[in-house]
Amino acid sequence: MTAEQQHDEQDQDRPLQAGGGAGAHRSGFVALVGRPNVGKSTLTNVLVGEKVAITSTKPQTTRRAIRGIVTRDDAQIILVDTPGVHRPRTLLGERLNDLVRETLGEVDVVGFCLPADQRIGPGDRFIAEDLVEMRSGRRGPKVVAVVTKIDLVGRDVLAEHLMAVDQLMGFDEIVPISATQGEQVDVLLGVISAQLPEGPQLYPDDQLTEESRDDRISELIREAALEGVRDELPHSIAVVVEEVVEVDPDGDAFTPVEPGTGRLVVRASLFVERDSQKGIIIGKGGSRLREVGAGARAEINHLLGRKVHLDLRIKVAKDWQRDPKQLGRLGF
Repeated sequence: MTAEQQHDEQDQDRPLQAGGGAGAHRSGFVALVGRPNVGKSTLTNVLVGEKVAITSTKPQTTRRAIRGIVTRDDAQIILVDTPGVHRPRTLLGERLNDLVRETLGEVDVVGFCLPADQRIGPGDRFIAEDLVEMRSGRRGPKVVAVVTKIDLVGRDVLAEHLMAVDQLMGFDEIVPISATQGEQVDVLLGVISAQLPEGPQLYPDDQLTEESRDDRISELIREAALEGVRDELPHSIAVVVEEVVEVDPDGDAFTPVEPGTGRLVVRASLFVERDSQKGIIIGKGGSRLREVGAGARAEINHLLGRKVHLDLRIKVAKDWQRDPKQLGRLGF
C-alpha cells in the first residue's frame, strides 16, 4: 500500500469532529507548485532541514515529485516538490506538466510559490486557474500562497506584491518568507500544519525523504553537471546510477566484497542528446568532467557518510527528450 492510499484509508475511517479537535495531531501531503525557478527546491530543503532536492539557477531543474518529510510534535508534513509548470516544447515537458497536475489531485494542501522579486505573470495565472478549477470539486486542496524571496525586495515592493497575490485567487492563507534567510519559515510550517486533516504520523521520526539512495545520487550528479553549462544543454542532461558496489581495494576493481570491508564504487551514466554536447560535458582534456566528478563526489560522500569512488561515463541518447522509449528507459 502506498503512503497516499494509507492516508486515504485513514482519512475515510477517521470520525468527523466538530471544531477540528484542538491539539489533535495532523498529517498529510503538501505540494509546492509554481513557475520554474521560483525557489521550490530551496524551500523544500529548508523546511526538511536537509538537502533532499537539488537546486540550480537553471529553470526546470526538478523532474520528479520529490518528497521531503517534516516531523513536528503536532503534525507530519509530507512535502512534494514538483517540477515548474511551463509551456512544454518536448514530450518530457508535457510529462512534467502532467506530473504536476496529477500530484495536485492527490494532496491536502498546495503551497503556491510566488517570488516577491517578480511580477505576477501569465504562468502564475495559468496555475491559479487550474487551482480554482480543482477547488471547485468536492475534495479540492487548501491553497496557501507562499511569497518567496522577500529578502530581495523592499517593504513597498513587497506590500504591492502581496496585494497583487491576494487578487490572484481566493487563498486560504498568504505567507511571505525568505527560505535562504530562514525568515518566517516556522510561521509557514505552522500555517501548513493547521490546514492539514487530523491524522496519525505516517513515517518514522528519522525519515526525511521517500527518495531512494540511487535516485538521490543520480540527482546529485546531475546537479554538479548543471553548473556552468548554458543554452539548451541543462535540459538535455539525464543521469542513471548503474550500480553502487563495494570492491576489493587491493584486488580486482570489479569483484564485490562484503559491505563495509572494501571501497565503495558508484558507477553511473550521464546522458546527453548529441555528440557535441558530450564534448561540452567532457571539456578540454577531460577538465570539465573532472570538475563534475569532484563536485558530485563531495555531495555523495556527505550523503552516504563515507568516501566513494565515482565512475562516471558520458553517453549519447539521441533526442531522448522527444523519444517515448528513451524517456521510459531514463525513468520518465
